[in-house]
Amino acid sequence: MPDLRRQIFESGKTVSRKAASREASRSNSRTGSKQSSRAASRAASDDEDSGFLSDDTSMSIGSFDDDNQEQDNVDWPQELGDRIQEILDRKRSSVQGREEALAAFCRLTKYHYAEEEMRASVADLLSSFLRSARNESSARETTLALRAIELLVITSSDDKIYENAEPALTRIIRDSTSNVIKAAAIQCLGTCTVFGGAGEDGILEQMTFLLDIVASDGQSIDAADDPTSVTAALQAWGFLVTKIDDFESESEEAVQIFMDQLDSGDSGVQIAAGENIAILYEKSYTPQEDDESDSEESADESDEHANEPAVGPKLVKRYNAYHNTPELERSLQNLATIHNKRISKRDKKSLHSNFASILTTVENPRRGPRYNMAIDQDTNRHYGSTLTVKIGRHGIMSIDRWWKWARLSSLRRILQGGFAEHYFQGNRSVLDNLPVMMRMSDTSQTTPDRASARKAAKMRNSKRWTMPQDSDDED
Repeated sequence: MPDLRRQIFESGKTVSRKAASREASRSNSRTGSKQSSRAASRAASDDEDSGFLSDDTSMSIGSFDDDNQEQDNVDWPQELGDRIQEILDRKRSSVQGREEALAAFCRLTKYHYAEEEMRASVADLLSSFLRSARNESSARETTLALRAIELLVITSSDDKIYENAEPALTRIIRDSTSNVIKAAAIQCLGTCTVFGGAGEDGILEQMTFLLDIVASDGQSIDAADDPTSVTAALQAWGFLVTKIDDFESESEEAVQIFMDQLDSGDSGVQIAAGENIAILYEKSYTPQEDDESDSEESADESDEHANEPAVGPKLVKRYNAYHNTPELERSLQNLATIHNKRISKRDKKSLHSNFASILTTVENPRRGPRYNMAIDQDTNRHYGSTLTVKIGRHGIMSIDRWWKWARLSSLRRILQGGFAEHYFQGNRSVLDNLPVMMRMSDTSQTTPDRASARKAAKMRNSKRWTMPQDSDDED
């Protein structure tokens, strides 16, 4: 794996003063205050299909609403077919007409798993979407086109999309004059990298590109101190790293870059950076092999966690995720208990809850995301329930590892209210990236039609319950 820091600091790209000075003094502890990302006002979303603007960094996903706005639209395949033809026929189209067609495409493919309906048009649709995105005739058309690309790739899982879309998306990220469009393109690039056939080399290349954006506070893409772009890069990076098995050699550098973002003035940036740190600490532990004995774990570690309940296979530390964990823990503790009057109550609550969970993982990477965090004052031990997410009226998903949280957050951002539909209709992009079981909830109070629909969905998805575990599943 290439040296990320060398690529960033020797690539000739623009970096922030903070990033440059950090490289010169990397062996010393950080001193003084750091430049923080300044908060930028976000443009109002034109409609819910511009969901890339929502804040998905905080641990706030309580449920995926089962209120499918399209559940009574039995003619959706015909409507989608008409919209596809309208999108492909651009000769006499207007900006407003393209905006409406794109919005309809996003609505229909979000609430319906339309792999069969769009199968013959994937290449042509991608070409049209990229044209709308590149032209930037309007901010709404561009952002809807980028969102349409995400829904296209997550539905079709076409392994040619990445190689065809990456050059255009990279140019948009670098050259667009709108930071909102840059952020949307960053998220779109991350989605295409995961689902569009990038392979491990492509994933590592984009991780370096995204880390460059973070390390330079957005300056490398002419979005200096723009928290929207930096947050998008952090979130996309967190999704990509879950696809990499071995990140030992680059963990130190990445944690240092994310630590610097803990001093940002934007809570979204701080939380996204903290979640990536938790993922990297989690990756430093892997399941104990069959030929490994308990004696290979240090006595101190064994005693420290002796009274903790065993959940899943025993995890063994393989390497240090970062050389100065005590320093990191102090930074995380400060954010978990921050009481700055200049921070809004909402942001303060989000920082407290998220960083209490992140700190718990850094202290003991065997612990995954938790909610209702608390500390026993007598024993100083952390306790709390594992994070669970309700999927409408279908069941409950246990998010017991940070990699699952990163993937779930990304899928939720892309599919929004259509997540449950894609899950139970058997969208392979969704199922293959969330190898977690769901237990069905009580259906006694549901209507016969809804119960029948769920039964049919369960039958269509019967293979889901016995599918092999993803290679990244460390449970």
